[in-house]
Amino acid sequence: MIIAATRRMGEWAAEIRGAEVVFRFSPPAEDPNAAVELPRVWPGRGLGVLERSLPGLRAALGEVMKAPAYWRVRAVGRPGPGWNAPRQDAEDGFVYLAGPAGAGGTAAGYRAVPCFTVAVADIRELRIRVTAYLAA
Repeated sequence: MIIAATRRMGEWAAEIRGAEVVFRFSPPAEDPNAAVELPRVWPGRGLGVLERSLPGLRAALGEVMKAPAYWRVRAVGRPGPGWNAPRQDAEDGFVYLAGPAGAGGTAAGYRAVPCFTVAVADIRELRIRVTAYLAA
């Protein structure tokens, strides 16, 4: 199920595929720093998002939670190990959240990616962490 884009989501798009949600980040094509702005994922360990992109991600998470498909899958899914409090890296402008982003793999370290997955059961806690960070 594709989540309808809203203005608040900005460059973010989301699609519920079974028990996972695929998030896509598409910076403007004319932006010379587009590749640098891509989210960073360490499969199975964490997620890094440019701080100025967090409000759009929070909006995308909220739109996912409004979808009936989210509630159907969440009713039977079990949350993963959870998300840790976000930490900002002042040098690169990213905010990192340790948690179950992407499928587990053997790659070590954060990699820039245009899309990543999060289990439906883990969406609520991720939204809480992002919202708390933005409110602080």
